[in-house]
Amino acid sequence: MDVSEYVISAGRAVLDIVEREWQPLSPSELEQRLDQAVEEILEADLIAKLKTQPPPTIYVQLLQSQADVQPQDVQTTTSNPQEEDEPPEPQEPLQNIDNAAVQHIADLLQSSKSRARMAGRARLSLSHTVLLSLTLLTERVSYRSVSRRFHLEKGNIHRIFFSFCERINMLEERHIRWPVGREALEALIPLSSPEKEEQGVPLVLGVLGHTRIPIRLPIGKHDVESTEPEVKRMKKEAHADSWLNLELVCDSNGRFLHCRISKGSDLDRGSTLRDKLKQHPELMPSGSCLIARSGYPLTAQILTPYSGSLGPREELFNKMLEEHCHILDQAVSNLRVRFQRVRYLDIGNYDRARAVVLTACVLHNVLLDMGQVVHGETDQEESITGEEEGEVDDEGIQRRDAISDLLFKNFDSLST
Repeated sequence: MDVSEYVISAGRAVLDIVEREWQPLSPSELEQRLDQAVEEILEADLIAKLKTQPPPTIYVQLLQSQADVQPQDVQTTTSNPQEEDEPPEPQEPLQNIDNAAVQHIADLLQSSKSRARMAGRARLSLSHTVLLSLTLLTERVSYRSVSRRFHLEKGNIHRIFFSFCERINMLEERHIRWPVGREALEALIPLSSPEKEEQGVPLVLGVLGHTRIPIRLPIGKHDVESTEPEVKRMKKEAHADSWLNLELVCDSNGRFLHCRISKGSDLDRGSTLRDKLKQHPELMPSGSCLIARSGYPLTAQILTPYSGSLGPREELFNKMLEEHCHILDQAVSNLRVRFQRVRYLDIGNYDRARAVVLTACVLHNVLLDMGQVVHGETDQEESITGEEEGEVDDEGIQRRDAISDLLFKNFDSLST
């Protein structure tokens, strides 16, 4: 081989190297590299700022019952002023979430079975991922506002939040569970008198009920000619696709024992739970029951009020049940006060709307277990009454009549 051939071969090698290095990227590869570069720059800037100042969206709950927590030891910051393009701030004070709650939730995710990396996290730490997601759950704020707070682009925040919800949903069985054994016995409370257990009167394991959460109507369901605000219009029209049904059972402390989320068109009102309790009677301790309002099935395990013409006996029984139903009303109110996002979900996708609601329910129990309690004011909309009596069976009718007779006799003897 002469010198010219060596030169040609070397030139071809150089051209191959240059072509590989300077070949244009495909659109997807270019977008991926640009996203990665932007996220690295923004998140590095965020971490640098967080080292020099307190995180801007940490809300501190001062637990007065804990003597070791002193107000002067806790730093608080205020959120950005409300802007014209953001949803209005809620009238009630927001539920505060302290550093311990953020760290505890991060530890739960870290110890969960799934080791998959959260979508959109890039190099954002797990604790900051939790903090960002809790901000979206606890406040009625826009993605733009959160984007400015955390210095992240809105699309990435969207991915982070729903990835967080998916991971929390995986903890449902661990934190929303039906009590069994000793745990179930400790959850029982008297039906009629907190001071004593009357012979023959059942103990209450929990209260069954539901609430409806408005969501954005899917594309094609909107009334383009209507000028009313969307939430008011949905309440008036009551379109099935504009609601999520949230069926719950809570104990006397407001902790959720059962959670079922369905579309508004799903008319199942406790029948799935009824069938499960009949198939697994061991789930109900001996002599116990659930309390529910009208519209739910009346069985030996689920007691519902009388309907129609009522006498003193029936009125007394209904009054006893209604006092227990207020426990669920309070729990639902607390859920909405703690997680402002579930008051109205601006989400047209059912699966994602369901994931957000389930996330709120799981975290409701997690924070209750930590001792962080909030108290919201119940309103009439949460107490769904006036419905017709649901399905009944003979065993349920007999048990309700026997209990109401006993309650009336005991009340009559005490009054005389």
